[in-house]
Amino acid sequence: MNTNPESNNNVEMEIDESLYSRQLYVLGAEAMKKMSASNVLIIGLKGLGCEIAKNVALAGVKSVTLFDPTPTTIQDLGTQFFLTEQDIGKPRAITTANRLSELNPYVAINYIDSEPKPDEFSDYKVIVVTEASLKKQLYYNEICRKLGVYYISAETHGLFSSVFNDFGNEFVIEDPTGESPLSGMIASIDNDADGVVTCLDETRHGLEDGDFVTFSEIKGMESLNGCKPIKIKVLGPFTFSIGDTSNLGQYTTGGTFTQVKQPITMKFSPLKEAIENPEFLLSDFAKLDRPAIVHLSFRALHEFYEAANRFPNPADDDDFAEVLKLARAINDKSSNKVEIDEKIVKCVSYQATGDLAPMNAVVGGFVAQEVLKACTGKFTPLNNYLYFDSLESLPTEFVPTKEETSAVGSKYDGQIAVFGKTFQEKIENCRQFLVGSGAIGCEMLKNWAMMGLATGKNGVISVTDMDTIEKSNLNRQFLFRSTDVGKLKSEVATKAAISMNSQLEGKIFSYHDRVGVETESIFNDDFFENLDCVTNALDNMEARMYMDRRCVMFRKPLLESGTLGSKGNTQVVVPFLTESYSASRDPPEKSIPMCTLHNFPNAIEHTIQWARDRFHGYFVQPAENVNAFLSQPGYVENIIHHQGDSVQRETFESIKQSLSENKPKDFNDCIKWARYTFDELFDHNIQQLLFNFPRDSLTNSGQAFWSPPKRAPSPIKFNPENPQHIDFIVSAANIRAATYSLPESRDVAHIKNFSASLEEIPFKPKSGVVIKVNDSDPDQDTTEVANIDSLIESLPSPSNFSDFRMIPTEFEKDDDSNFHIDFMTATSNLRAANYDIAPADRFKTKQIAGKIIPAIATTTSVVSGLICLELYKILDKSHKIEDFKNGFINLALPFFAFSEPIAPESRDFNGTKVSDWDAIFIERDLTLQELIDEFESTYKLEVSMVTSGTTMLFSPFLSKKKASERKSLPISELVNTISKKEIPSHTKYVVLVICCYDENDEDVDVPEVRVRVKA
Repeated sequence: MNTNPESNNNVEMEIDESLYSRQLYVLGAEAMKKMSASNVLIIGLKGLGCEIAKNVALAGVKSVTLFDPTPTTIQDLGTQFFLTEQDIGKPRAITTANRLSELNPYVAINYIDSEPKPDEFSDYKVIVVTEASLKKQLYYNEICRKLGVYYISAETHGLFSSVFNDFGNEFVIEDPTGESPLSGMIASIDNDADGVVTCLDETRHGLEDGDFVTFSEIKGMESLNGCKPIKIKVLGPFTFSIGDTSNLGQYTTGGTFTQVKQPITMKFSPLKEAIENPEFLLSDFAKLDRPAIVHLSFRALHEFYEAANRFPNPADDDDFAEVLKLARAINDKSSNKVEIDEKIVKCVSYQATGDLAPMNAVVGGFVAQEVLKACTGKFTPLNNYLYFDSLESLPTEFVPTKEETSAVGSKYDGQIAVFGKTFQEKIENCRQFLVGSGAIGCEMLKNWAMMGLATGKNGVISVTDMDTIEKSNLNRQFLFRSTDVGKLKSEVATKAAISMNSQLEGKIFSYHDRVGVETESIFNDDFFENLDCVTNALDNMEARMYMDRRCVMFRKPLLESGTLGSKGNTQVVVPFLTESYSASRDPPEKSIPMCTLHNFPNAIEHTIQWARDRFHGYFVQPAENVNAFLSQPGYVENIIHHQGDSVQRETFESIKQSLSENKPKDFNDCIKWARYTFDELFDHNIQQLLFNFPRDSLTNSGQAFWSPPKRAPSPIKFNPENPQHIDFIVSAANIRAATYSLPESRDVAHIKNFSASLEEIPFKPKSGVVIKVNDSDPDQDTTEVANIDSLIESLPSPSNFSDFRMIPTEFEKDDDSNFHIDFMTATSNLRAANYDIAPADRFKTKQIAGKIIPAIATTTSVVSGLICLELYKILDKSHKIEDFKNGFINLALPFFAFSEPIAPESRDFNGTKVSDWDAIFIERDLTLQELIDEFESTYKLEVSMVTSGTTMLFSPFLSKKKASERKSLPISELVNTISKKEIPSHTKYVVLVICCYDENDEDVDVPEVRVRVKA
């Protein structure tokens, strides 16, 4: 049965970029097209199967067919988020299909009532088998093998899991990593038998032995340009060999190399062979021996199941004894014997009936990505087995007993089987703060709803997110539907969580406030003090750093994570146990030198950033300057007093131009402005650059000025028959019209004819223009500049514009009708044409200009699951640092890596070791003198300086009179007086940073001091 028939209407359907944009940046258009032609069958619709189906449907395959006629039970509701109490007794597949069909209008969702016949398997490209007996797995795999259908099986048992792939004997991988091809500029190529290529300015090439490259823009050895891919040998980080070049002439200058990815072919073993001779993908390098013993334990589980028609009961020692006996028998017969770890076998047996939402999220995301690999040939698939476990998530003092782990007839029985009833109560009474309800936030809420987090008497979940839902969110933020576009994310997400678990009613609350200093009256001291944990689901560094500071201040655990395409990372922060999030930071992104951006670009990224700057300079800054000039008394004087000459001149010139000389009366004036802006940017400015530095210019050392990485540009004359030229005029004119609230126009014919009719303004070189060649050169103005005083005098009177305001253009990358990306694309590519740089299409321009983070649902699912496995440990409150794991994954390879968190850096204070988590609490609003006396009597330290935020309260530079006056004031009054701001009523403590020195006049690193100013 097809529950979404409309999605099959057009097999060759074009990719909906507005829905799939973030995923397209991960997979690419070709892979998406292959997916849209792929049918997938998923067998088994418990929590794991549901997770896989959700991710595959979001990704955009042609169809997903579900098979699971098993009636829904109450226990299913603890992991199967598409089922509710009303579905108990109904077949899992039918009810799941109905709700799965809501996720993606382009994917047909089907269900079948009876097991497909062997010849019907050929209707599918991929078969996924979940939670099936080993006998069934072997049966399905044998059929798939014969028909050439790709096969995946997966299962979870409590904190243990398994995945197996069989993609046949000749599976071709078009792109093993998904990384952008490497490229670089060339300094030289040797004309000899080795053909050594040296990179420009000793830039690391990043290539590996056996990689293939091709070349372009080489002068001398031109036959290498556009050559067939050449296999290279790496000689060092800056050099590689391409073989004999002795017959290619002498290299002169220039050129770039570009890596060319080559398809690879993988061979897979059928399940029947692999089970006896398994190969393992290591999911945790700290558990090198774990996969083999878990593989043996899973085989024993399945033999137990075949004999008893059930899995072992929780904490049942008789069942465990039988599983151990079976494991030993299997091991004795095996040619690959392993050393049996009875503790692991026991845990597997005890947890066999366990079913955990976080484990399903990890494995379901991983398996869904393997499905996409099978459909597309994009990324490297798992070859053979993956065993992943999180045994360290168990409570440290937990002793499983039948009484603790036996089923109680609730939706949480699968979790109770692993953690016990006592720990379930801890989960249900957790007080959690989720910051962000986007992709990771949606997955987190789903997992929490399934876990029963905060459903108890004292439990609460607070969710904040200021964003509204956009269409591009729907591809990976699965709690949202198309009817939710425009609504607040936090409100929709919390309602969706309640629909998954009605026990969250009255326990989960939504906010639409940005976290920051300005909202500390909402998320105040009382709010943070009542939390058990904070989970970040953020997409910006500023908010992450702020939340980290708040968690350190209130000593709350913080769970941090992020994704970038197929890559994801997790970090757990535990008070006093680990370092804070801010303690370790990634290096800042490498910025583009300004001289490169302004005059010497050599890559499309440079021209796109330049276009972004032009956008701001034309459509944002002038409007903001004008509005401030018209509305703020004393604006001109303020600019004069606080800005340098160049900024003053630029500001006043933009106001003058915007209000008088270039103020448009109608849309034709906007066309005229766009046309002359075209001439200025792409013709006159380039001619001026070549006037200053002719093509035959030499540097002071006698080298050619226009040598790599510099490219000698060429001016472009406006041509109304060139579509790219007209694209610039259309987009620039329309955005300018919008800033002046003038009617826009999409009459391309009129725009083309009018712009062609305008008289060209001839270029006149300016002899006094100074152009910076290096960022280190001193700033210099041109000789032909307006006098600032005369500029100010020429400004119109604000009184003449009492009802006029301009509209600064807020850049919006996801609105295809606003001309913003059209302007960026045309501007960037025209600039690229000036410098003979390969252009970028609109899609790539949008990603770079909009700083879009590539994203896919599979990675988000895995990351959220890993975070929730750490949450179990935090709720236990007795784990050691070695039990926690920071994680990094790359599903494209695939790759898992975990590391122990770093302990906080400690320092000595008053004979004890302290860290950033430590603070000195003073529970009364004492005077500054009393504070000074307190440090002298308690710590034998002399206070030299006291600050609160940016306010200096006390320093050695104060006069005796001022120092005496301040010492007599209570801290609260002193802060209010000096900062000229009242301490907010919601603030309990004033945070002080105090500088001291000891009896030997040595500086002492003092912990943060918190003085209570509110009872």
